[in-house]
Amino acid sequence: MDLFGVGTLLADCVPPENLSIFHPVSPGGRSIVSLSILVLAITGGILLVVGTVLMYCVFRFRTKTFDGHEPPQVYGSVPIEVAWTAAPAMIVFILVLVTTRTLWEVEIPVPEPVVGDNTLFVTVVGRQWWWEYQYEYYNGQKLGFTTANELHMPVSEASQQRRVYLTLKSADVCHSFWVPRLAGKTDLIPGRVNSMWLQTEQPGLYLGQCAEYCGTQHAHMLLRVNVESPAEFERWLQQEASVALHVDEATITRGREVFLGLSCINCHAVRGTGAKGTYGPDLTHIMSRATLASGQIPNNRENLRSWIADPQKIKPGCLMPAFGLSDKQLDEVVSYLESLR
Repeated sequence: MDLFGVGTLLADCVPPENLSIFHPVSPGGRSIVSLSILVLAITGGILLVVGTVLMYCVFRFRTKTFDGHEPPQVYGSVPIEVAWTAAPAMIVFILVLVTTRTLWEVEIPVPEPVVGDNTLFVTVVGRQWWWEYQYEYYNGQKLGFTTANELHMPVSEASQQRRVYLTLKSADVCHSFWVPRLAGKTDLIPGRVNSMWLQTEQPGLYLGQCAEYCGTQHAHMLLRVNVESPAEFERWLQQEASVALHVDEATITRGREVFLGLSCINCHAVRGTGAKGTYGPDLTHIMSRATLASGQIPNNRENLRSWIADPQKIKPGCLMPAFGLSDKQLDEVVSYLESLR
């Protein structure tokens, strides 16, 4: 491999900035990075000292011949034994203290919703292979709607903190919720409830990834967190909490009839219609999402059509089958779903 190939390989191994734990934008992320740098500095210093002494001894004494005299023995030396016991103990003690402080900062118990606290509560359910977000409370007010794959949250300000508490559950196997710039990873384990919190002062899109192997499409179980201004977030809340818009247009009406006549409604919900399935993503406002297939492809008409026609082609192993719709039925269903904004 030439130098260009080595450089390319190294570049591929370095995550983009949006996925780097060394560019945190949250209090929890900054605490974790500070701890990581301290641990790396201490262990790196130990490695450097031990390696230097080892290499010195290897080269300094490699050709020395035995002259019949043993070197001075240090066995039983109290100063040396105290030194090599006290130094590691001191290092471990410092690391325990700093790690405990970081855990105290990162692991905050989930409080009860209080009116006026601007706190968002969301239950996250990991599924093979997508994320379900159940919006529970914001600012002490009950929300009670569900979305999929794209989490929205308000940005914090110097004068007003806006924390997001996530209650993490799994519907099938072990998953792990990880948005590197916002927080450390937290597992979603069947039969167990975990929690974590997010907070940032920088609006934008933050990417993440399921960090626990959960099956054949684990690598495509992506995370997208949209951090918005309070006004934008509240507009989004009002839109998502509403039922599906009913459009009286011939193609859309026929598409709705085809959709509601198929077994799609056994898995998917569209609020305001007879579709009340909970096994698959809620489609009430599917076109408000930027992506399909858990962040794998952009959400547009062409990709939506391809996804419905043959989900296994885009995401092999996913639990949604192809229904064998005719081109006409497919276009009508896509037109109906496009009206769900």
